[in-house]
Amino acid sequence: MNANHYIACDLGAESGRVVLGTLEDERVTLEEIHRFPNGPVNVFGSLRWDVLRLFDELRVGLRKVTARGIKVKSLSCDSWGVDYVLLRDREPMLTAPYHYRDARTDGGLERAFTVVARDTIFAETGIQFMSINTLYQFQAEVAHRSWAMKSADRFLNIGDYFNYLFSGVAKAEESLASTTQLYRPKKHVWSKKLIRGFRFPKAIFPEVVPSGTVLGLALPEFGLTGAEVVAGCSHDTAAAVAAVPADGRGWAYVSSGTWSLLGIELKKPILTEKARQCNFTNEIGYDGSIRFLKNIVGLWIVQECRRSWSESGEPMSYEQLTERAAHAPAMQALIHPSDPRFVKPGNMPEKIVDFCRETGQPVPCDAGGTVRCVLESLALLYRQTLDEIEDVTGKSITKLHIVGGGGRNRLLNQFAANATGRTILAGPIEATAAGNVLIQAIALGQLQSLEALRNVVRNSFAVETYRPADVENWQKTYERFKGLSE
Repeated sequence: MNANHYIACDLGAESGRVVLGTLEDERVTLEEIHRFPNGPVNVFGSLRWDVLRLFDELRVGLRKVTARGIKVKSLSCDSWGVDYVLLRDREPMLTAPYHYRDARTDGGLERAFTVVARDTIFAETGIQFMSINTLYQFQAEVAHRSWAMKSADRFLNIGDYFNYLFSGVAKAEESLASTTQLYRPKKHVWSKKLIRGFRFPKAIFPEVVPSGTVLGLALPEFGLTGAEVVAGCSHDTAAAVAAVPADGRGWAYVSSGTWSLLGIELKKPILTEKARQCNFTNEIGYDGSIRFLKNIVGLWIVQECRRSWSESGEPMSYEQLTERAAHAPAMQALIHPSDPRFVKPGNMPEKIVDFCRETGQPVPCDAGGTVRCVLESLALLYRQTLDEIEDVTGKSITKLHIVGGGGRNRLLNQFAANATGRTILAGPIEATAAGNVLIQAIALGQLQSLEALRNVVRNSFAVETYRPADVENWQKTYERFKGLSE
């Protein structure tokens, strides 16, 4: 096989990257060309995304690639879900898009259920109830900024928005559309029932295309002559799951980073009452597969702790924090990461102290104890979620693949093995970029299937194995953990 080059524009909640991928002899190599910070901008008390700055940073990365004289086959952007940009005509945006952690959707679930019943919303979409979802953001738009919704002629979620800026073609890719809680996974269409029920303007909903759709040639301004723009899996988790190096049965995955997205791959959505009560989600994956998973607040809690300590004059790297956690006393205090207080920004160490006091536990006395508390609690939540998946689906899970940047945290990986009692397979760390690149390769005919894609991943990246240890003590701690949410 000749070498083929692709560009993955990978946008995360903490940073963005332009990655050059090269596919040759059934192996893929990835090179980070440009990395830049990302995060919310506080404007008049609201949290927004500076998408034009992100676009400029992506353009810097593309220029670095073109400066090498490399012939690029295609490029594609992936991003987090739920957030969106409102557009009209050729304006780059109507207003600065909101960040999903903005307070405007607080109480959104309760307000929504007075309009359309909870079970109806789940039956239509199969999506986990989280106030950050596009549905509740749209409801806030209608209530407080109806002029914006009336002025827009379409919306695009973030990854699709940048693919539009690259190509001039405005389409919604299915994996990203499915995160909105306005899309029907069984019928593969927008939910007319919810759009009508919430009185959202029908005209703003774009055409939805399958993962791996070629949108068209990159606009000339980017200098990528002949390169196609591909709507791969525009949702970063969908791209990462496509690159899970799994085979056979009995496996689940965690896409580990700011969020921990834990689930299994299915052929059809599960819309049962038990699935709804356990708050699982049925998002679309590559080739119409279902990512039956739960969004778990992940290393965001550590990120926010680190930010608070840095602002108070104690800057520490993630490696230093993990090292301190490794030497802190084991199984002292626990939190329940899904407690709503841990979703919002703020003084995270203080929130952890408050939770421990409220639940009658010892309070972590330093950074090491605090981070250990978070990592142990997160691993125990993995256990609880895996048990729920087995209960809802009737499937047995013996292996857990951890992909994404959080897979660098070997302490968390070992805790996950201990807490779940299952074998952990960590890697690739670059799963999202790998999935992005290799889905482009399928779209352009260089690979033939998802199975072939995963074979390339297995050929290309090392995987670390972690086996359960100290199982009895972790089982006792799990019983304590379950009591925190009762």
